[in-house]
Amino acid sequence: MADTVLKPRQPLDGRAAGSAHVSVTPAPDASRLSLRARADAVGALSKALGIDLPTKPKTSATKGTRTAFWLGPDEWLVLDVPGKDLVGECAKSKVLHSAVDISQRNTAVLVTGRNAEATLSAGCPQNLSDRAFPVGAVSRTLLGKAEVVIHRTGAQAFRVECWRSFSDYVFTYLSDAARDSAA
Repeated sequence: MADTVLKPRQPLDGRAAGSAHVSVTPAPDASRLSLRARADAVGALSKALGIDLPTKPKTSATKGTRTAFWLGPDEWLVLDVPGKDLVGECAKSKVLHSAVDISQRNTAVLVTGRNAEATLSAGCPQNLSDRAFPVGAVSRTLLGKAEVVIHRTGAQAFRVECWRSFSDYVFTYLSDAARDSAA
């Protein structure tokens, strides 16, 4: 009898939306880590994770496949390809911290194209213009009625992280906004 490993079904599998100038698609699966630590632990945790954790508001850092988002003075969201043991890597730091694998709690939506900014701005109170929110910027904010983390990945590209339980709402909201941005 062969061992069967079941891959968890992603909540937005098979969905796609958009218009002529914007695409709304589910992001590929990812390993996700919610990390909390005091300032004196940042150096050791950065070394253990192999990436310099950002320490300024609205910033992110990327090294290879790994990206770290600054969410607060003592809080980060770290993303990597599926299957990475980010909690185990943090444990090697030997400093006081809280590291929780949230890979199955969150999912993400990619919004790309000429009208990506307008699509997100339809439901986000934050200024997402290039000047206020340049490539690499990240922020925890609201989209409609859902808490999300928005990361600008390119001039016309965003990643929207949300809880799986809100993913249908977020995806539908962005899909409707994409249609409206085309009008």
